[in-house]
Amino acid sequence: MNEKLEKAFNDQINAEFYSEYFYLAMYAYFDRMNLQGFKNWMNVQIQEEHAHAMGLFNYVHERGGKVVLQEIAKPQTDWESPLEVFKDVLKHEQYVTSRINELADIADEVKDRAAVSFIDWYIKEQVEEENNVGNVLKTLTLICDDKQCLYMLDKELAARTFTAPVIG
Repeated sequence: MNEKLEKAFNDQINAEFYSEYFYLAMYAYFDRMNLQGFKNWMNVQIQEEHAHAMGLFNYVHERGGKVVLQEIAKPQTDWESPLEVFKDVLKHEQYVTSRINELADIADEVKDRAAVSFIDWYIKEQVEEENNVGNVLKTLTLICDDKQCLYMLDKELAARTFTAPVIG
């Protein structure tokens, strides 16, 4: 594996593990608020981000590269409201999308067609991630401070389940 591409993959592995950590902080926030459905939504995100990180991790190994684990930054732990949480989630997912696009650019630059093909799955996944977050954010914006609506949304989010992705 090209050295520049290997470093970019390692940086993305770190970003995905950070995402897992970031959503774990949100999970704890919703647990403190006793919003079980929101907590469940974050638990699914935690599992997805772990799967994304491991997909990249395994790909580097399959290509004969070296995974170099890096320090994971401390995430924010408090928010003013569920709406503020989901605003941060959308910003974060947009950031992750930009990182995945940069990874794809490097794979193109070094002409690694296998990596380009592999990364394509992540590009498509980010479209889905941003859409899922955007839908919850739109609903939270619509309901404002209506506690009954927040309760109903919490019940809806409790139905979300994790399905292990087939990456690549």
